[in-house]
Amino acid sequence: MGGYHRGERAVQERAGFARQAGQARGAIGNTVPDVAVAFLAQQPHLVAGATDERGRIWATQLTGEPGFLTVPGPHTLRIGTLPPPEDPLAPLLTGAGSGSGSVPVGLIGIEPATRRRMRMNGRAVRDGDGLRVELDQVISNCPKYIQKRDHHHPAEATPAPRKAVDSTELSPAQQRTLRTADTFFVATASDRGDTDASHRGGNPGFVQVLSPRLLRWPDYAGNAMFLTLGNLELNPAAGLFVPGWETGTSLHLTGSARTVWDEEEVARTPGAQRLVEFEITAVREVASASPLRWSAPAYSRFNPPTAA
Repeated sequence: MGGYHRGERAVQERAGFARQAGQARGAIGNTVPDVAVAFLAQQPHLVAGATDERGRIWATQLTGEPGFLTVPGPHTLRIGTLPPPEDPLAPLLTGAGSGSGSVPVGLIGIEPATRRRMRMNGRAVRDGDGLRVELDQVISNCPKYIQKRDHHHPAEATPAPRKAVDSTELSPAQQRTLRTADTFFVATASDRGDTDASHRGGNPGFVQVLSPRLLRWPDYAGNAMFLTLGNLELNPAAGLFVPGWETGTSLHLTGSARTVWDEEEVARTPGAQRLVEFEITAVREVASASPLRWSAPAYSRFNPPTAA
């Protein structure tokens, strides 16, 4: 992954940010700097995105005691855990590297308490009780739109059993979860399968639920790379992960997304430079998916207001 692919370049040009994207290219490397090694060692969670055996992209969260993320070499990340059986990516990642070769993954480490994050994209294989990821991209990201939260652990002395519920559309309760969400993560992949995971944040209400199977959210000013929208230009498949910060419930959505450029449509959403519409094809909600619990948020000062 030496440079931007054609989808990213097309979106950069259309958005009028080709020059800025060229300058931002210096933030993309393929080695983990020392400061990031220390950052990863302190984290109790990591967001991952990948494409399952049916061609659906999912995003999920991997958790462990701080230290479960290690960097044995400058191009390698070891993840000392595997997703539980209820996770939509469990079959893929548990069998990664067996027969079909490595699995392209997009990863993002995020520390809400300090509003720090970093993205890593590469290829994963099973490594004992965890995964080994050979990294193609390591990307520094700014703290915009991250809500500050403090981490509390463990959740309960005796955790509740995990339970997965599948559907093809959002229930009324899941619609409320999205309408009040201030954070979600989105996984996408290029037409070659190279995968990326990214963070989206805003004030509650920034995610619009247009129907039980259709979401819309604003694309705010960012780093001008357009890695997510660039992938969508070539491959509409996408997966969303919505963390249950206070409950540990994970909401996973998979489907297809498209960028909305219509100026009149975009102008109706405060702060939006573009819009993204996401059509849901499958939903999985996992109760007690995560042992982590977090405090109420302090919203980012960069969050635009939401429409009334």
